[in-house]
Amino acid sequence: MYIYGKNVVTEYIKNNKKIKKVYIYKNFNDEFILSAIQKKNIEVKFLEKFELDKLANGMHQGIILSVPDYVYTPLEELLSKENPVLVILDHLEDPHNFGAIIRTCEAAGVDGIIIPKDRSVEVNSTVIKVSTGAIDHMKIACVTNLSQTIRTLKEKGFWVIGTDMEGTDYDKLDYTGRIALIIGNEGSGMSRLVQESCDFIAKIPMQGTVNSLNASVATGIVVFEAMLKRK
Repeated sequence: MYIYGKNVVTEYIKNNKKIKKVYIYKNFNDEFILSAIQKKNIEVKFLEKFELDKLANGMHQGIILSVPDYVYTPLEELLSKENPVLVILDHLEDPHNFGAIIRTCEAAGVDGIIIPKDRSVEVNSTVIKVSTGAIDHMKIACVTNLSQTIRTLKEKGFWVIGTDMEGTDYDKLDYTGRIALIIGNEGSGMSRLVQESCDFIAKIPMQGTVNSLNASVATGIVVFEAMLKRK
């Protein structure tokens, strides 16, 4: 997997993560990164900007790392805490939304994120870059069957709270105990089976003409309200 951008690269270096190879612009001049790479004795290949552009579909800022694929956390590990708050993404598709949600969840103190394996965005270079380092401090589980996972959570004592345009105002719900918050797909929202599995549905009242919010924005509103109510 390729990751890119100075902030992401700096986080990888500071956290002493495995780096297989470095692709770097021949006029790159960040002294901290250059010095750290030299000390780690990593293979480096100097390239022209157009060559870097072919490797990374984004703002690479002159440096790209080849790193091992992201390793997901086993679901059981997310359930080991006494009263965790988990966020479930129901077939989210936009990596920018996913990266922003990771950043929001880490900032709020969420204990983990669950995503489905199929028909869903995975942890990729764009997600890592948008998360701006938060992904290194957030546990993410990837499951085969989301509906079955929700049943497992309920068996473990979780209250499952979905988000939709119809439901109870998000600030009127009880968020204490073991909580799983579900954020639906950007276009279609929660799938039918997932919605039917919810104990409660939280809605964010709209005052303007727009009837829905970006998934990452909605996540931030509900997650921070949940964490505030739990204090």
